[in-house]
Amino acid sequence: MKKLSWRRVKFSDMADNIGDRVDNPAEAGVDRYVGLEHLDRESLKIRRWGTPDEVEATKLRFKSGDIIFGKRRAYQRKLAVADFEGICSAHAMVLRAREDAIAKEFLPVFMQSDIFFDRAISISVGSLSPTINWKTLAAQEFLIPPKPEQQRIAEILWAVDKTLNSYQAVAANLKKTLAAFRHEVVCASSHPRQKFGKFLSNIVPGRSVSGVGEPAQQKEYGVLKVSAVGPKGFAPGENKRLISPADFRPEFAVRKDDFLITRCNTRELVGRVCIVDDDYTNLMLCDKTLRLEFKNQVSCAGFFLEALSSEEARRQIESCAVGTGGAMKNITQDAVRNLTLPVPERSVQLSIDKKSRLLIQEMRDVDASLQSLHSLKSALWNNITNV
Repeated sequence: MKKLSWRRVKFSDMADNIGDRVDNPAEAGVDRYVGLEHLDRESLKIRRWGTPDEVEATKLRFKSGDIIFGKRRAYQRKLAVADFEGICSAHAMVLRAREDAIAKEFLPVFMQSDIFFDRAISISVGSLSPTINWKTLAAQEFLIPPKPEQQRIAEILWAVDKTLNSYQAVAANLKKTLAAFRHEVVCASSHPRQKFGKFLSNIVPGRSVSGVGEPAQQKEYGVLKVSAVGPKGFAPGENKRLISPADFRPEFAVRKDDFLITRCNTRELVGRVCIVDDDYTNLMLCDKTLRLEFKNQVSCAGFFLEALSSEEARRQIESCAVGTGGAMKNITQDAVRNLTLPVPERSVQLSIDKKSRLLIQEMRDVDASLQSLHSLKSALWNNITNV
């Protein structure tokens, strides 16, 4: 049961929608532009921005202390509190707390809650790019506590958010460090460049089989989706349960240390690579994923994982990706073999692989801490709002 002192308030009584439009961004008199792409999911701090001369069309002006809330695709949970003046995308709302009804510090942490976002998502309209209408949002009613409790709640949740910001800054620095490591160490100019195919003993394509839109459970068979080769490594949950178990082919089962590369995806994601961390004997390769098998006596798979993830390799992969239209592009097995990569002596490969593993493990540890903090923040809000 909610606390008896809490009261039901319309969102329009909690915040004003600031519609200060700017028709010519270059003449806005500010030097920062914030698009939805600059807002980090579930972070109240703005870390990135562009400049007004980079954009056109109508934008919205905001002041320091205003909330920039992504009204398009609310499920992305993008909102942040500005600590500077600027202009932002018209796909956002600029909201300003009505301090007669709500504490200024409470509004953004309330808007981060599941209570708010569940409602925001439910009132979004449109199928391809669901968007929130201010008139509809303004009419929504929420239970909020008295101001003294708002201040107490805000103090607790802002403290968690400050810790989150610190870890997110560490994560961003580690990402930059890894990119620099790939450029300066993995792709050092002193390493001779050679055709990748020289170090491969075989390329095994997966198979196209029919599956349903849910992952296989224990004792069920599944086929990988292309998204199983994920941004943070192998993602076994990204699979489709086979309609017919008889379609499962054991020779294409996913095994520990398999080196996978996507042969079909968007231009930015085609050719993404990963190394499988365990045996998944109930999952099989799909036709959009290739298994690369190495000549172990002359190559280190972990080194090539980093080489193929470098900007040098990405430029080659994207340039040889083909497609007649739409978002999906393909790379052929011959294109994979013909990639020109830095290839030092195997002892150097092993040394670089060891260093990269340490760096990636540090990134995973930070990511795990971030996930724990997000869970803590959600749990704190649930404890606050339920008694």
